[in-house]
Amino acid sequence: MAEHDFRRTAFNPSHTLIECRTLGAGLFQVTGQGGGVQPGDRLICTVKGSRDLPLRLTVEKVRYLINPAGQWTATAKGPDLRGQSVLGWSITCDRCAREQAFEFLAAERDDLPARTQKAVARIAELGWQPQGENHLCPACSRQQNNG
Repeated sequence: MAEHDFRRTAFNPSHTLIECRTLGAGLFQVTGQGGGVQPGDRLICTVKGSRDLPLRLTVEKVRYLINPAGQWTATAKGPDLRGQSVLGWSITCDRCAREQAFEFLAAERDDLPARTQKAVARIAELGWQPQGENHLCPACSRQQNNG
């Protein structure tokens, strides 16, 4: 089982995502070029409407096309994105004042505390560390943990 990164930020010429579309709740059709994708492999794409929010999918079936060579179409399972929105917030490091914009998924029905909880989980994925009501960027977190 391999992992293939098709995010826009990857800029990997041997992996090109042509299309990723929703077929149903948690079911996607992905068309790509290269990468040797097989059933059971993990694909990382970018959530539609986002700059860099990862969408992790598991390939169920893949069909290689004869023309163009190397192109394939796969059916993959992933999260159900119905009723989800991409939100953009920003965070500032309370030590060095570095600011970073970030994106996260939230249900349209989520209230502010629920959205805040999802935002905190996302910034943790990006390496930010909470310090009570404050936050440290990845560099300041490393400095604090090393010294």
